[in-house]
Amino acid sequence: MRLFVALLLCGCGGLARAAGTAPSLDAYRGHVTYVDFWASWCGPCAESFPWLNAMQAKYGARGLHVVGVGVDTQSASADRFLRAHAPQFPIVRDPDGALAEQYAIEGMPYAVLLDADGHVLSRHSGFRAGQTDEYEHAIQDALSPRGTTP
Repeated sequence: MRLFVALLLCGCGGLARAAGTAPSLDAYRGHVTYVDFWASWCGPCAESFPWLNAMQAKYGARGLHVVGVGVDTQSASADRFLRAHAPQFPIVRDPDGALAEQYAIEGMPYAVLLDADGHVLSRHSGFRAGQTDEYEHAIQDALSPRGTTP
């Protein structure tokens, strides 16, 4: 576990990329993926991380991949945030905003739920503790074989 956290903090985590190349979510094709765009300065982003950890723990065995996409331009700020909030899911760094632009994010945090083919199933801006049941239902629905929650 310590190695995993160390890899996340250094930005490696199996998602390292060559300098100058755009970040990608291609490694998650074939899986339902909950992509969470976050920034170190975003209070609701910090509030969302325990819930994201819980969703990864609860649904990871069923095929869910939670991926955090950090949009900070300053690595030190992102690293402090990650140390404080201990994600139990992979982090992709997007300091140039390539993924943020690709998914047309409209706020922070911003979540995009993708099906196994990479198609957007749902999206929402912000994190509201009172709406986590709605967010979780979308995940359950995406993981259901027929697209409906049992």
